[in-house]
Amino acid sequence: MTTDLPPWMRRAFSPARLAPYLAACGGDPATAERLYWWNSEVSAAFLGPLHCLEVTLRNALHQQLHSRFGRADWWTAAPLNAVGRRLVGEAEAKFLRRSPVRQITSDDIVAQLSFGFWVSLLSNSRGSSYDRHLWVPTLHRAFPHYSGRRALLHDNFESMRLLRNRIMHYEPIHHRDLLADHTKLYRLLNYVDAVAAKEVAAMDRVPTVLRQRADACAGRRHPRF
Repeated sequence: MTTDLPPWMRRAFSPARLAPYLAACGGDPATAERLYWWNSEVSAAFLGPLHCLEVTLRNALHQQLHSRFGRADWWTAAPLNAVGRRLVGEAEAKFLRRSPVRQITSDDIVAQLSFGFWVSLLSNSRGSSYDRHLWVPTLHRAFPHYSGRRALLHDNFESMRLLRNRIMHYEPIHHRDLLADHTKLYRLLNYVDAVAAKEVAAMDRVPTVLRQRADACAGRRHPRF
């Protein structure tokens, strides 16, 4: 079976990038091409819900820490570990590079901090005491609909962070159990804000794209971003 994908795709996206799609389709270039575009379509569909999950988590944790430490720039008082302090410093430096003439605010830092930073606040990694100093006294309140272990919550959010990173780096996600990922995303969003989860779900097209995978890969429909 030929492995010749369209020349423009090989030129634009590189054979190395396209190789996993060919492998997943048994070397069939037509199916591999369609799988590539479906992977792009489902990745684009996931971006909206992942955006909402990240921002909702960020604001919920920020509100609790603001209340706990009595200041909007709570990171100056919170017992962050070395990684957390570094990430805050990098966020400040990045903002100042972009807007050197404007005075930096706490909201600027909150918006600049990465998904990884917020997820890390739910961990209890070596060199930190987040469980005792952050989770127990305050951060558990950011999840009014959750009553399980912090470690499990952290692991679930971390899996969503990794999914987001794969999507943002245009990596294949078609091999994942995307229905399980989608279910987990809304379970986590519900833990923080059930109303937000309901409103986001009403705009979510991931279920439709998942149902259309077979038709897209068989050429019966054309994927759309």
